[in-house]
Amino acid sequence: MDLVVVGAAIISDGRLLSAQRAEPAHMAGGWELPGGKVDPGESDEEALVRECREELDIGIRLDRRVGGDWRLSGRSLLRVWTAAIVEGEPRALEHLALRWLTPDELYDVDWLPGDRPVIDELERLLKRTT
Repeated sequence: MDLVVVGAAIISDGRLLSAQRAEPAHMAGGWELPGGKVDPGESDEEALVRECREELDIGIRLDRRVGGDWRLSGRSLLRVWTAAIVEGEPRALEHLALRWLTPDELYDVDWLPGDRPVIDELERLLKRTT
């Protein structure tokens, strides 16, 4: 059975929130979408809301799913939703840094390999809406 990881493409004013990993060591410094693992008995959506609260101290509203299942490894999948902040301001509680990226800045950070295909899709989405 695959491990499911969920990610939030948090968009505000035409910009995407990116987060720089602090750990584990082999991923530290890489950039990703906020999110994390789905716990047993938890829906993907519940996990994503929980992860954003834990990692960023914000409440989010999920909008729409981006693509299908994005393969991270032989045993794990990434599922992504666009989201909007409904409570709080993002704070880097578990990350090294946060950065809001315009469509033209999306590739200014070093995305983790598993997130890169999603970013390509989000670039198309952001350019359609700006």
